[in-house]
Amino acid sequence: MHSGAQPNLIAVAVVRRNDHFLIGRRPAGANLAGLWEFPGGKLEEPESLEDAAIRECAEETGLRIRVLRELLVEEVSYDHGDLKLHFFLCEPLGKDRVPQSPFQWVARKNLASYEFPAANQAVLEWAGREEN
Repeated sequence: MHSGAQPNLIAVAVVRRNDHFLIGRRPAGANLAGLWEFPGGKLEEPESLEDAAIRECAEETGLRIRVLRELLVEEVSYDHGDLKLHFFLCEPLGKDRVPQSPFQWVARKNLASYEFPAANQAVLEWAGREEN
């Protein structure tokens, strides 16, 4: 970790529908541009991490979700700062399940063909197991 400052808290929604996961490509000009990600972003006080995952998913994808449980926590240092990522298993709510671009539903069996930031490795390994 960098300077000893507290890492930014990031809530990540790992949204599963049947055997598909919701992912999107990071835009040009963004940190880690071109890599794929699950919807998520910074915690805004005074919301909970679960509420941040729900809000960020709605803002980025247009989909309403429900958090089922926390999957794991990863701490990572990037040039742009230290992050503490909280990954939550989520499911979509309602009938409108078509996400806004650049997000899309990807089959579990195809997740390994997308390049994600290194901090996502453990959750990708979890998602790739058939029993989940």
